Amino acid sequence: MHSPLPENPGPGKLFPERKNSIMGKNRLKGKHLRKTDFPSDIAKSVAINIMTKHYKHVSNDEKIEIINDVLSDPENFVEHPHLYPLALALTGKPKLKSDYEVYELKNSGNFNIYGEEHIDDNAIRQMEAAMRLPISAKGALMPDAHHGYGLPIGGVLAARNAVIPFGVGLDIGCRMALSIYDLPADYIQKKEYDLHKALKRCTHFGNDGTLDFKVDHEVLERPEFKATALLQKLHGKAWYQLGSSGTGNHFVEFGMVAIHEGNGLGIAPGKYTGILSHSGSRGMGAAIAAQYTRIATEKCKLPRELQSMAWLNMDEEAGQEYWLSMNLAGDYATACHDVIHRNLERELGLEAICKVENHHNFAWKEIHQDEELIVHRKGATPAAKGELGIIPGSMSSNGYIVSGLGDPGSLNSASHGAGRKMSRKEAKEKITKSSMNKLLSEHRVKLIGGGVEEASAAYKDIEAVMSSQQQLVKVEGAFTPKIVRMNKS
Repeated sequence: MHSPLPENPGPGKLFPERKNSIMGKNRLKGKHLRKTDFPSDIAKSVAINIMTKHYKHVSNDEKIEIINDVLSDPENFVEHPHLYPLALALTGKPKLKSDYEVYELKNSGNFNIYGEEHIDDNAIRQMEAAMRLPISAKGALMPDAHHGYGLPIGGVLAARNAVIPFGVGLDIGCRMALSIYDLPADYIQKKEYDLHKALKRCTHFGNDGTLDFKVDHEVLERPEFKATALLQKLHGKAWYQLGSSGTGNHFVEFGMVAIHEGNGLGIAPGKYTGILSHSGSRGMGAAIAAQYTRIATEKCKLPRELQSMAWLNMDEEAGQEYWLSMNLAGDYATACHDVIHRNLERELGLEAICKVENHHNFAWKEIHQDEELIVHRKGATPAAKGELGIIPGSMSSNGYIVSGLGDPGSLNSASHGAGRKMSRKEAKEKITKSSMNKLLSEHRVKLIGGGVEEASAAYKDIEAVMSSQQQLVKVEGAFTPKIVRMNKS
């Protein structure tokens, strides 16, 4: 359940690598587009052909939303690798040839691997390829790592004067947030009905809709929303999706918190109640990733297998725009968690005594061995000396509150979860709902929504992952899920 693969709405769907549907049920036909206003039948045919060829694993509702995005602003898609034929059918313009900069790859690049026995060869090969980029300085692979798009999930890459949009990923600022409450150990059991009802009312998951009551946050008043045309355009979507969560492995859950002796949280050791959430920047982050990945691929000519790792130089306008947009998206993701926790606290009359939170899809400017580098952590938790973070497990296994040990070999990083053992497709084929429900029952976990693709059996053993990173983090406490809400499956 706590894998890093983001599942976001909006422009993030422009990347056909998202395969979260069954192809047979999602074949787009003319009848599905009756309410869509095309300027010609040719444009409609082009749209259907693109969806059939490149977006076969995306739901029809998402396909229609993608088409509507192109119809509303075709100029923005004339260089898109899959959607440009539709954009050109709408604008009548020829496809422009980009002026590429040609880069030579390094022969190899060294990086540290933690928990190699838990990591598939394809993720290691993917990290090896990333280290060959001429901008790559240092790298590390966390024990929860698995193959991703661009940089592997669980990959850490430090670059010189450059930022890689897909080194961060689609779900910019995807993060964990844990609020801790000084409540008796039996609070969740006694208040189960109220907590269940609060989760249903105060959270929303998925690619459509939002909360059914108005929410606000000061992040939406930030002047950066006026800095670029894209951010201006995204402001409305940010308002609409504030306080909601994505699909896939995103969740909000109540659980039991055990804080250890000598912890760095500033609270007494003992048993507490907690709210743990996992989500990111929603459609805003996906749109930023899509646009600046397109710009980067126009500028960098790389081998096909590395094209998604195209970068933006930090001393160029596009690099500065992405950096500003990425940081705003990260703050927006933080705001979404703030709103989720605040809504639940108001609903239940709770007041937190401690909060721990961290990004795990982001890039930071950091000094390593006296050199400033851009450190990309795609599915990795920052773990500088004394830095607090959360490493979740799965629906039915513990997550851990940790403090970093500042290990230089990991670039001050740790895993961001247990990591997937099975792809979502494989999980759907191998795990039955009854076996998932049996395990949840054994652990006395109540699940709202969710599905077998996020079942515990689809994930690595969190205890083995934690054992592989003892030099990276100190365990300060544990979180045990009890009432979990996820997107409907």
